[in-house]
Amino acid sequence: MTLTIDNLSKRYGDKTALDGVNFEVRPGELFGFVGSNGAGKTTTMRIVLGVLAADAGEVRIDGRPVDLDVRRTIGYMPEERGLYPKMKVGKQLTYLARLHGLSKSEAHDAVERWTERLGIAERVGDTVDSLSLGNQQRVQLAAALVHDPKVLVLDEPFSGLDPVAVDVMSEVLLQKANDGVPVIFSSHQLDLVQRLCDRVGIISAGRMRAVGTVDELRSGGDATLVVHAPQAPAGWAHGLPGVTHVEYDGDRTVLTLAPGTDDQQILKAALETGPVHEFSLRQPSLTELFREVVAA
Repeated sequence: MTLTIDNLSKRYGDKTALDGVNFEVRPGELFGFVGSNGAGKTTTMRIVLGVLAADAGEVRIDGRPVDLDVRRTIGYMPEERGLYPKMKVGKQLTYLARLHGLSKSEAHDAVERWTERLGIAERVGDTVDSLSLGNQQRVQLAAALVHDPKVLVLDEPFSGLDPVAVDVMSEVLLQKANDGVPVIFSSHQLDLVQRLCDRVGIISAGRMRAVGTVDELRSGGDATLVVHAPQAPAGWAHGLPGVTHVEYDGDRTVLTLAPGTDDQQILKAALETGPVHEFSLRQPSLTELFREVVAA
């Protein structure tokens, strides 16, 4: 299945929450949806779920507008805990599975499978409010998975998790993607997004600023080149094509390069000054790129 977000717009009075947002999440793809607080991530996800109505645009799954029947195929994990705090974990997950149409035995088997997979099987008899925040997050993910969804939409699923829980949740999301499920999740942990995601969308002030693979996005940002040419005179790199900033770190020169700069021309210029002991190019991280895109 493919989740298509087609030209979504949403206003609250004078405030524009979404302004023509477009992207898609393909079958078997992990899509990272990143942006600052208030950028429009949660609004987009709530429109996907039908919790909010868009002023314009459409959400489709495999070309079909999202109605009640299609919505049943989506697994949703909200940023705010959406569970009944005084209800026992096992009973709550069974109840949610039955609401999605599973039989009693199917619901029991699904709850057993996912609580075991997420490391909370021993807590099924506990109420949600007695659990740590990390375990509540695991229960919330189990609630999104218990009906075997065809699409996963997760709002800040890694929030409040310890490193072990992050690894467990990462493995589950990768498994669902490997099963062909399109998975979209928002997160402020950009190093995790960079490591996990096939593609990333960056939203700022309600507009999609960039969409692509991590490598595509990083290659479009300013790269950093470190050159160690001990005999190079001061200012040797100033004015070279594509060099937008020059700093000196001892006898090393640190150059900021515009996208598409030919680093071989810079190497040639460095060699003309004498021996070059280091010449290392580093693409920006997703965190650096995010800052650059949002600040633009």
